[in-house]
Amino acid sequence: MLKSTTRRGFGRICAAFAATALVSPHSVVSAADQPKADPASAQGKALGYVHDAATVDTGKFANYVAGSQCDGCQLYLGGEQWGGCGIFPGQQVNAKGWCTAWVKKAG
Repeated sequence: MLKSTTRRGFGRICAAFAATALVSPHSVVSAADQPKADPASAQGKALGYVHDAATVDTGKFANYVAGSQCDGCQLYLGGEQWGGCGIFPGQQVNAKGWCTAWVKKAG
């Protein structure tokens, strides 16, 4: 026979599970563990992503502005050399890279 649980007891159980999930080393994925965005992938090609903004094909991507690179983009999630990007979820982009989704960082 199942034991009846009160709402307060149920809340404690849920809180314990949530706390366990937050501190579990298996649930933590660092940015360094994420793969690097591939300029040759379908998404990379569609967005004109390059690891080095100095190599942008300005004939093909006329919207490129000299000096614009990932570390100056609003979508760049940080990192000294490599970091996350809102356009490439679960992947890292080079801080010196560029793609057509580039938007100047505010401030």
